[in-house]
Amino acid sequence: MGIKLYNTLTRQKEEFKPLEENKVKMYVCGPTVYNYIHIGNARPAIVFDTVRKYLEFRGYEVQYVSNFTDVDDKLIRAAKELGEEVPVIAERFIDAYHEDVSSLGCSKATVHPRVTENMDIIIEFIDELVKKGFAYESDGDVYYRTRKFDGYGKLSHQPIDDLKSGARIEVGEKKEDPLDFALWKNAKEDEITWDSPWGKGRPGWHIECSAMARKYLGDTIDIHAGGQDLAFPHHENEIAQSEALTGKPFANYWLHNGYINIDNEKMSKSLGNFVLVHDIIKKFDPNLLRFFILSVHYRHPINYNEELLEKTKNALERIKTAYANLKHRVESASDLADNNAQWLKTIEDLRTSFIREMDDDFNTANAISILFDLAKQANLYLVEKNTSEEVLHAFIKVMEDLATVLGLTLGEQELLDEDIERLIQERIDARKNRDFKRADEIRDELKSRDIILEDTAQGTRWKRGS
Repeated sequence: MGIKLYNTLTRQKEEFKPLEENKVKMYVCGPTVYNYIHIGNARPAIVFDTVRKYLEFRGYEVQYVSNFTDVDDKLIRAAKELGEEVPVIAERFIDAYHEDVSSLGCSKATVHPRVTENMDIIIEFIDELVKKGFAYESDGDVYYRTRKFDGYGKLSHQPIDDLKSGARIEVGEKKEDPLDFALWKNAKEDEITWDSPWGKGRPGWHIECSAMARKYLGDTIDIHAGGQDLAFPHHENEIAQSEALTGKPFANYWLHNGYINIDNEKMSKSLGNFVLVHDIIKKFDPNLLRFFILSVHYRHPINYNEELLEKTKNALERIKTAYANLKHRVESASDLADNNAQWLKTIEDLRTSFIREMDDDFNTANAISILFDLAKQANLYLVEKNTSEEVLHAFIKVMEDLATVLGLTLGEQELLDEDIERLIQERIDARKNRDFKRADEIRDELKSRDIILEDTAQGTRWKRGS
């Protein structure tokens, strides 16, 4: 029995069969880097990082690509408001993104491509669509001929005539059809631009992922993933662009995570309920936020507020306490117990149950319940008078393995010397760049981990506290 996943394209669960044996090509749409990420951005980052971790746990080699949109209308608007250049703002919030999602237990992608670093392949992609008759130039803009692509609407399951009723031609647009969408935007005054066969301008939003997915993963990929809000029009348009160019399926499996509501209302700036991860993790353990996100199946909506997050804290602590008690008991364990086989079977059965739940469309909610069962069984075992080192180590290992798949940390991990040196160098660099806030954060972080820093004329020295 293998992994089954829900494919948005077919609206059913399917057995996962990658293009290459034991290898997975996976593309996840990343953020537009004009601000700190909000909790809605954090959900796909956490969910699909967990999917990746589980695929690796099951023996697959995963090539994981997640892009940064580092030029678009929002970035240009932010640049004008702040009086800064677009690349400066993008760089700042790319760094902030890495910092935030790393704290949430997310691994870096195999590749994090940026639009501005792939302009040549984006322009080439558009040019090929024009030559094939799927796109046309109009006063310096380039549009995609949506009706020319027979499969348009197959991901969102909407007939093209239904889509037309909601389509509009905006002021200044010169389209052949209201459904057509921009591949290239003609330069406006005081905007960042690139040279192209159609004059100076910049790419539309949808084209970037098609071009970069093809560059880094090939014409057809195994999994394309992102938030539910991207299914239409973004992912629909990606399919149209890519399949028109190559004549091949763009992605075999489409995964979409559900929405996050704030106090039972849709999150939006207009409602003033926009919650940034940067702010949440100042008040709560980032590990707790990840646990909260994964406690609901990825396709279902989540309701968020601080009270709910606080309640989740007690649940996570039960698992962590059981793990800590197991680690403590190892020090006084013996091999006098005579029921090892029974307990080892219980542990293995729970591990098998975890795999069964994750194989069923990455059901992290049920997988977490298996962790609770492990904690419960561990607590029952710890009541026994004689405990076996073999059984204790088996409990510890399976809890660690399953928590690692979910990206959760069960205990305080001691910083290695090289980690400390890396953080000290980051602090030195921050001070050179007059980023004193980050320098102080690093000092405080190390202090909380019992690492004492001493700034001397010969450089920064450190020692572990007593």
